[in-house]
Amino acid sequence: MAETTSSSSSRSSITNIADDHIFSILQLLPIDSILSFGMTCKRLNAIASSDTLWEIICRRDLGNSSVEGFLASTDKKFSWKRVYQQVFNLGSVSCFRLSSQDGIFPRPRASHSLNLISECLVLFGGGYEDGRHLDDTWVACIGNEVRRVLRWQQTNLGIPSGRFGQSCIVIGDDLVLFGGINDNGIRHNDTWIGHVLQDEALEIKLSWRLLDVGPFVPPPRGAHAGCCVGDKRMVIHGGIGLGGIRLNDTWLLELSDSARSASWQEIRIHPSPPARSGHTLTWIGGTYMILFGGRGSGYEVLNDIWLLDVGTEGPEWVELKCDLLKAPDGIPLPRVGHSATLIIGGRVLIYGGEDSYRHRKDDFWVLNPSAVPTFKMRSQMQNLKRSSGKMWTRLKVEGQMPDCRSFHRACADRFGHHVYIFGGMVDGVLQPAELSGLRFDGELYLVKLVLRV
Repeated sequence: MAETTSSSSSRSSITNIADDHIFSILQLLPIDSILSFGMTCKRLNAIASSDTLWEIICRRDLGNSSVEGFLASTDKKFSWKRVYQQVFNLGSVSCFRLSSQDGIFPRPRASHSLNLISECLVLFGGGYEDGRHLDDTWVACIGNEVRRVLRWQQTNLGIPSGRFGQSCIVIGDDLVLFGGINDNGIRHNDTWIGHVLQDEALEIKLSWRLLDVGPFVPPPRGAHAGCCVGDKRMVIHGGIGLGGIRLNDTWLLELSDSARSASWQEIRIHPSPPARSGHTLTWIGGTYMILFGGRGSGYEVLNDIWLLDVGTEGPEWVELKCDLLKAPDGIPLPRVGHSATLIIGGRVLIYGGEDSYRHRKDDFWVLNPSAVPTFKMRSQMQNLKRSSGKMWTRLKVEGQMPDCRSFHRACADRFGHHVYIFGGMVDGVLQPAELSGLRFDGELYLVKLVLRV
């Protein structure tokens, strides 16, 4: 009897499974399980370490677009496992100040909008000295290459009307702009759609038009946060409303198939983030977005994190508590007027901002939402396979370090490998009779993720 049991056990051993079947199974497992599997024996280690498997894992967890972007950026021989490790253990960024081909740059500004769409940087509006608004639109072609020299073109003036503190989001092939404040303190609640055009002379233009959204719209505001949700929807939250009151409401915009019209609906759920302005809302894939920081209704500056899910089971806000054991680098100090940009690997790059004393910052942090237990459980339900890792990582900076700044704007390329930062308020030379040495910045920086593969 014992001999029969031993024979049956031998036949059912995992080592008897064909290599191609094991390979297929490994493609479906979380990273920790793949690594554990490879520790079983030499044969299984060879399968679990194969470059072909890790390319599939990279495409699964990073996305085909990010992988193709990486392939286009290097001609060196590399290991896909090493690429994966470098992305999810990112430790530094490299910064470069970009120059203009003809010496023409947009005017220095803050609280503007900056987006990358149709391989072009698009900058609109913002605030300038003495609280004046700007109403200009500028475009610079980036193309598929990383360029150190750009050519800015001013394409529009006066449409949309001048404002600062607006949200402007890329949705599909269009820009959708909402709200903002003008230099008379008037809050807007209009919705605009913009489309990049290139004529026969290769001149780039941006066509803006007022979007028909019907009578039900969010109250006027500025300094709110917004982001896309896929290719047809946008979410906004909070901001400064009429009378200077900070808001805590959440609204969802859904575009029609032709993008000729859209409709707003308010998301009323409890609990939800407290009222605030100058915070960020960043789409991280699927139906999820991350809210971070801002200035509360009591003028306190915040560093809390909230996850919003607008999935089919109904919208839900969940506060993500930080486990300090998963944050050996510490956590970012409270801040307002920072930027939060989605980068490769579904992570969020936080940069700059200011504290309650108006001390501006120049630090870079990476937030890993999947390290949070609440989000991790949701991710498993969504069949995501990324390893959890640290929640917060402070990055080292190489190259030309940007000055401390707040209320700048940032956007990433379509691969999530590079981030562009423009403008903001920076510390300047203190002049007599001035309370502070504040100045507006007009420099453009390229921030490159350092992947040592």
